[in-house]
Amino acid sequence: MTARDHDSTVFFSVSMSLDGYSAPVSMDALLATPEQRKQDPRLDEWMGQWMELQGWLFPLRFFRENLTLGQGGEEGLDNDIARQTFERTGSSVMGKRMFDLGEASWPDDPPFHTPVFVLTHEKRDPWEREGGTTFHFVNDGIESALKQARDAAGERDVRIAGGSDAIVQYLNAGLVDEFSIAVSPVLFGAGTRLFDNVDASKVAIEPVRSEASSRVTHLTYTVRQR
Repeated sequence: MTARDHDSTVFFSVSMSLDGYSAPVSMDALLATPEQRKQDPRLDEWMGQWMELQGWLFPLRFFRENLTLGQGGEEGLDNDIARQTFERTGSSVMGKRMFDLGEASWPDDPPFHTPVFVLTHEKRDPWEREGGTTFHFVNDGIESALKQARDAAGERDVRIAGGSDAIVQYLNAGLVDEFSIAVSPVLFGAGTRLFDNVDASKVAIEPVRSEASSRVTHLTYTVRQR
């Protein structure tokens, strides 16, 4: 099976620092208590990096609507791209680490509103949430998760939501059609690199477009196998 063996597009869309990182050294900062932050100042540093990386999303009208944070918010290029990414997505696939972080922090109405397929060794019944999001736990590999996600997506596309390890697994398997990166003007210096362990002997990319807002630069590429 290859990425081209189906009608829907398989894609990922992530934020990345200017020096190539998609996450700080530790994502545990997102769940740290005030006492833990006091004991380990690095947690505040990592949280600050994450907030800077994702900061282009927070003022957007669509972001506020999708998380039911109230009316208002900015419109324009960034808002259009965030909305288009959501509207094209019929289902998502994510790794267990990303799910674990989200399970502890997402609201009762998570920001997916579609089926989500979690790559895991854990046996677990589907977890239905508000707003149309149901998490399905897949124990038999990335191709099985993708097949289930395609079936669930209907005429819309499948998003590989992350984290970086899941994205690279799908890239190396030739199962990604395209991707977009929002490059934020922030330097991490250390952390999780988006393309660590990618097999460059198998993966080739071709630029589609580049669009810059006042906050980030949006880069879109198609993917082909070498």
